[in-house]
Amino acid sequence: MLIRALQDGATENTMGALNLHSGRPNAFDDRAVSIGGTLATHAAIALIASQREEQFRDALASRDTIGQAKGILMQRYSIDVDEAFAILVRRSQHANMPLNEVALNVIEHGPDPST
Repeated sequence: MLIRALQDGATENTMGALNLHSGRPNAFDDRAVSIGGTLATHAAIALIASQREEQFRDALASRDTIGQAKGILMQRYSIDVDEAFAILVRRSQHANMPLNEVALNVIEHGPDPST
């Protein structure tokens, strides 16, 4: 018996499968199939919750990094927060790098891209 209940409901992507095996034919009745489906659903919920928590933590860390980089640019160039963010976005697009990586570069190497 194969139960494909490990799906992300938001994207309909199958994340895994629950496989149950028996040494004899027709070992799983309707009740067993129902219980297997319930177990697979609970596993899917736990897996999805874990992934979303990790994504949330990553987003918070990126937000802090971008905020620090904006602060450095604001201080260096005497600009407001919107202008600092626009600089980060332009650098990100120009270098074809994720915004968070550009922000880390500003934090680690200073506000001037040539340094």
